[in-house]
Amino acid sequence: MFLRKVEGPRSVTLPDGSIMTRADLPPPDTQRWVASRKIAVVRGVLYGLITLPDAMKLYGLSEEEFNGWVSAVADHGTDALKVTALKKYRQL
Repeated sequence: MFLRKVEGPRSVTLPDGSIMTRADLPPPDTQRWVASRKIAVVRGVLYGLITLPDAMKLYGLSEEEFNGWVSAVADHGTDALKVTALKKYRQL
């Protein structure tokens, strides 16, 4: 079995005790951003699995978009990342 050499850690332990690896991140060619994929990227960046610049480059995200995901999760939880809940959690 061959492991590809990567910068940074291969896995991190989340506050709930679960382990997140690079395999838990969405594929780089992701077109459909569902809440579970968004939260995986947010957790990966916040807990040090991947850096923000790497995530922005890998997934084609803007810093504003990523920060919007982070603030939505911080203010309202993971349900705020669902597209169907945009109106409910939208900042006025």
